[in-house]
Amino acid sequence: MSPRANWSYPTAVRFGVGRIVELADACNSLGIRRPLLVTDKGLAGLPITRQALAILADGGLEAGLFSEVDPNPNENNLAAGVKAYIDGGHDGVIAFGGGSGLDLGKLVAMMPGQTRPVWDFEDIGDWWTRADASKIAPIIAVPTTAGTGSEVGRAGVLTNSETHVKKIIFHPKLLPGIVICDPELTVGMPRVITAGTGLDALAHCLEAYCSPHYHPMSQGIALEGMRLVKDNLPRVYADGNDIDARAEMMSAAAMGAVAFQKGLGAIHAISHPIGAVYNTHHGMTNAVVMPAVLRFNREEIEGRLKLAADYLQISGGYEGFYNFILDFRAALDVPDTLSAMGIKPDRIDELAAMAMEDPSTGGNPVKMTLENTRALLADCF
Repeated sequence: MSPRANWSYPTAVRFGVGRIVELADACNSLGIRRPLLVTDKGLAGLPITRQALAILADGGLEAGLFSEVDPNPNENNLAAGVKAYIDGGHDGVIAFGGGSGLDLGKLVAMMPGQTRPVWDFEDIGDWWTRADASKIAPIIAVPTTAGTGSEVGRAGVLTNSETHVKKIIFHPKLLPGIVICDPELTVGMPRVITAGTGLDALAHCLEAYCSPHYHPMSQGIALEGMRLVKDNLPRVYADGNDIDARAEMMSAAAMGAVAFQKGLGAIHAISHPIGAVYNTHHGMTNAVVMPAVLRFNREEIEGRLKLAADYLQISGGYEGFYNFILDFRAALDVPDTLSAMGIKPDRIDELAAMAMEDPSTGGNPVKMTLENTRALLADCF
């Protein structure tokens, strides 16, 4: 039987099949009467979105819909969303969808009433204290994919449309007040999105596990998250209607986002600029560069990955784990290299410089420099 539970970690999570019916009740719990449902263009017309809006209407709530959200959302999407929020007289946000809808929805809740540009709230030092917390609207998050885990995160990723640099915008109040995790909402995902989002969850858990920072709680969550992906992503890739495996992947996605409070690393440091410049799918890009990063970090992570391999019932220590990743990717039809994704290696210097500015570099086991990051990118091709 598919799991069903209420969690309070790291926020209130209503987990289980069919729990989307509780959406209006969740709004009432947070005092939201006029929610703005923020989602991406692809989801806006799908049955799951119409169902969510119908549930809100049946609950007596006056909901609006905003869907001008690009796959890698930018400040123009945000400005349009904030305008829709203000013009509609809304008092809360339902962030609905995959990473793009969730991230932008949270930022739409943050920005009305702020007097500084969104870039002033980047996840640097105590920049978050610049925001007027009293102006951040209540947020409900409803993931429809199983990858980013943004539903349990305190940040949103936003691409600067002029510089093509992804920035992480942070504030503690961006953590949604209520999360509804209904695995049925992920059943209709195309296979390529099922694979890409699931591999994003794997990358989160793997990088958090390998990060040198001290955070034993995240370490344990990351390890179990990897096991859930290993055991369940092939199942949902083969059968998108396997609701039990869908549920386990939804758990793994949230676990990855909780775990990476410990840190991320070179996988994300180089996939962020690639995604910003070439508009590639984030999770799939992570999967493409993963083997090169494992080679890059081998000296520092070999012992740690031996322990992970033992837990995951993979024989052969680091080598066994590395070969498992290669086979796992192949079974999910992941391109072998960035070249196989259709990207040319003519902007490596630019991408390396952008990677060095990414906050994920600080969590990589091997210290990243401009020189070795350039070599790492070349290896990805």
